[in-house]
Amino acid sequence: MKVTIVGCAGSFPGPDSPNSCYLFEADGFRLVIDLGSGALGLLQRHVNLFEIDALCLSHLHADHCLDICPYHVVRTYGRRGPQPRLPVYAPADAARRLNAAYGMPDEPSLETAFDFRTLTAGTFTVGPFEITTALMRHPIETYGFRVTHGGRTVAYSADTGESETLVQLAAEADLLLCEASFVEMPDLPPDLHLTGRQAAEHASKARVGALVLTHLVPWHDKEQVLREAKTGGFDGPIELAKSGAVYDLG
Repeated sequence: MKVTIVGCAGSFPGPDSPNSCYLFEADGFRLVIDLGSGALGLLQRHVNLFEIDALCLSHLHADHCLDICPYHVVRTYGRRGPQPRLPVYAPADAARRLNAAYGMPDEPSLETAFDFRTLTAGTFTVGPFEITTALMRHPIETYGFRVTHGGRTVAYSADTGESETLVQLAAEADLLLCEASFVEMPDLPPDLHLTGRQAAEHASKARVGALVLTHLVPWHDKEQVLREAKTGGFDGPIELAKSGAVYDLG
């Protein structure tokens, strides 16, 4: 299993990364988790857009899903002609919400390019991957993911506040992609995002092999996020997510 970080900026695209987007590859199958603002452009550096086999959306905030609108254009109007409908696993009401974002009522709807399938908490199979989802602590319906193939596991927090469910979802994963949107300051809102320290605390409780801090909001100092993570009691490797980084889990 190979994982490529396409986008890791939180809330809005940064100068060196688009919003959330992660490419999982195994046995010739290509799964994309999240397709946030700006991600579709850089995704083309790593995969042909017509060779993606499935898409998962953790939630319906723009920084995790909005580039499905230009991807609809690719799959509907590209030089190859309309493509077969791509499976899209997303929270309930995704089709209506994303069609509203696309805002082109006189053109084919997103359902002509995408086969929307409603996510729920549980375990299912997509291509060669076993995927387990669980609800995270965020203001809207949001799913974290546990992706397993060939005895290796990657967990992805999506967006969340402190969550024992995330600890369970990530238990003994080889790699945890964990959001670290906040820096330490008084009166941080609950059930929204994590600091670097909190991300490391979750990684320690889950006994993961390595921690990658992601969903890095451009107005924060990334190095401060990393320093704070190193106070969280996790004794494994910790690093900041970078667009273009590749993790080959064998």
